[in-house]
Formats: sequence, C-alpha cells, structure tokens
Amino acid sequence: MLNIALPKGRLGEKVYGMFENAGYECPEIRESNRKLIFENAQKQVRYFWVKPSDVSIYVERGAADIGVAGKDILLEYAPDVYELLDLNVGRCHMAVAGKKDFYDDGHRVLKVATKFTNIASDYYARTGRDIDIITLNGSIELAPILGLSDVIVDIVETGSTLRENDLEVKEKILPISARLIANKASFKFKSAEIEKITEAMREMTRD
Repeated sequence: MLNIALPKGRLGEKVYGMFENAGYECPEIRESNRKLIFENAQKQVRYFWVKPSDVSIYVERGAADIGVAGKDILLEYAPDVYELLDLNVGRCHMAVAGKKDFYDDGHRVLKVATKFTNIASDYYARTGRDIDIITLNGSIELAPILGLSDVIVDIVETGSTLRENDLEVKEKILPISARLIANKASFKFKSAEIEKITEAMREMTRD
C-alpha cells in the first residue's frame, strides 16, 4: 500500500485529479463526507488529507510515502525528503510587498513581517540588508497598514488582496509551485511504485 499525503483545499483537489488521471483513483474521496483517510485496495493506494504545511512532516517522518507540498514549505522548513517533480500547479510567487508610497532608502533597519522567516532572512542576507523580522501567522497585510512593519514577505497569487488593502509588490523573490516529494526510506523500498507514479505525473506536466 502506497500512502499519499494530500494538502487540504483547492490545491489538494486539483492534485488528486492528477493522481486519478494517472490511474490511481480512489472513488470515495469524491464523496461528500468528513473522512480524512481514503483507500483503494485494488490500486494499493491510501490517501489522507492534511494541513498543507504539515505534508512534508508526514512524508519526512514516514507516515506517508509520498506527498504534495508547496516549494515555499520545502524552502522554509527544509525537510529531509526527496523532491521528485514540479507538478506545475498552484503556481504563484514569494514577494516583498508594502504600501504604495513606501520607499526603502536603506538608511535604517527594515522591519519585515512574515511567517516565512527563513526565506525572508536568506533573501535579505543575500542583499546585505539589515532587517528586523516580525513573525506573524495570519492577516500579514495588516502589518504595514498599521505601522507594525515596513514591508511583508508573503505568497502572492493574483495580488487582489494586496490591491484591496492599498499594498503592492515591491520585489519578487522566487516562483512557487506544488512539488511531489517522497520519504527517503520509502523511495528505497518502494522505488518501483513511486517511480511509476512519478512518471505518470510527469507526463501530465508536459501537456
């Protein structure tokens, strides 16, 4: 049985569709219910829904053989897993954003609000900019509006939330998309199954 961790939400549903099209369907996952674990004994697959930021933990710790996690999570937490494939879905980018009238003149320590503290620290370390990181977990857009920070570092998809709050992207840091990842021990002992499913998914990313 291949255990697969899927991120809850729209991305997970889209990714499950890819597994389904690859021949690893599990019909009960499409039913309206509150179950978290779904099995197809015939196909030898077991899916379970987890919080997107937790997928890499389930895979790293071996509760899941493979899973789908955003590149942002892999960079931020650096889990000890194999990154097998860029699925080319859930595309967005990590960016620096701030109030439209804000200009960083570099003369003082820059206050940066984010939940991606490692990504932000690495980015500004490369530019040699002195920063003060303020760790937040929600409603990060509020920070510059209320004067808590000068800028934020966050994921930007359409930019509509920024625009609605009179913020704008100042700098793009890196592109983000969903990645297929594998537990290292599972990849060794279930390599045939994992490589087969990876190749089937790879075909879909070429379309």
